[in-house]
Amino acid sequence: MLRLSKFADYGTQVMAYMAKDGAVHSASEVAAGVGMGVSTVSKILKMLARENLVASVMGAKGGYMLARHPRDISMAEVIYAMDGPISITECSGTSACERESICSTRVNWQGINFIIQDALAKVSLAEMIAPKPQVVNVSGLRSRRASA
Repeated sequence: MLRLSKFADYGTQVMAYMAKDGAVHSASEVAAGVGMGVSTVSKILKMLARENLVASVMGAKGGYMLARHPRDISMAEVIYAMDGPISITECSGTSACERESICSTRVNWQGINFIIQDALAKVSLAEMIAPKPQVVNVSGLRSRRASA
């Protein structure tokens, strides 16, 4: 199963919380808002700051804020900040694989990895926080009522 790390998931939640208003947020405020421990959120904010996704604001009302508008931050960037290069196999990333010279699927995995990276790069933080309408199939409800 392909799965993001817990930190990538948490990093996305922290960024989404901060993107809702564009304000300066303390680590404790973010932690309360997303339901995580302050130490975990502090670590995530430092990782995001290293990749220039959030900026540290000094002073009495200091904390962290997004470094760019949410539409200019991609999900690929957030995942990279938390986990490093996006790679679904050893050979599709930056590390060398001992089977590289004899692997018959290497090129195809690299192509798949590129498609995943490209898809994540095309999804902005703004899109992640935008409300999505929930579609409900009411046709099943009508047939049940008619038979009742």
